[in-house]
Amino acid sequence: MGNNNNLVPGFNDEKDDSLKINLEKVNDIENCVSIYLNGYIDTYNSSFFQKRIQKVVETGFTNLIFNCASLNYVSSTGIGSFTAFLKMVKPKGGDIVLLEIQPKVYEVFQLLGFSQFFNIKESLSDAISFFKQGAPVSETVFPKIFSCPVCSKRLKATRSGRFRCSECKSILAIDAQGQVFLG
Repeated sequence: MGNNNNLVPGFNDEKDDSLKINLEKVNDIENCVSIYLNGYIDTYNSSFFQKRIQKVVETGFTNLIFNCASLNYVSSTGIGSFTAFLKMVKPKGGDIVLLEIQPKVYEVFQLLGFSQFFNIKESLSDAISFFKQGAPVSETVFPKIFSCPVCSKRLKATRSGRFRCSECKSILAIDAQGQVFLG
């Protein structure tokens, strides 16, 4: 996995001892890379993390599989980074899958209400199947009832698009598949 610079030129130019990132191209899926995270993501290294992944997306990888088996901790700032990546790749037709999340890390996603925004899978083969199938398109997605990721207010969307939470005024977006995200 020492070929980070081969996949993304200059990827290894910047390093952080608290978070090691290794890249591996996924040949079965177009524009897909598996990103192995080792360490933790917090307020102090989230900027490093965001810059590295932005470089990956700028290189043309829009389908990102984050292998979180060796990720020991994620702060709310770290979760914000994952949300930023989702905003980066969704308009380009891409998506994100999180793999092998440790229970204590998953708990942070759940507590902050973000577990529903991310495709969380158990194995690389599950992630590859997700990308091969694409997000299921169904006419019966709407109306969709969901909780605001910021304040947990129950909301109802009758169609895809952008709107504001009636409680906390956060701007939310819902895509045609019924996936909700900030923005």
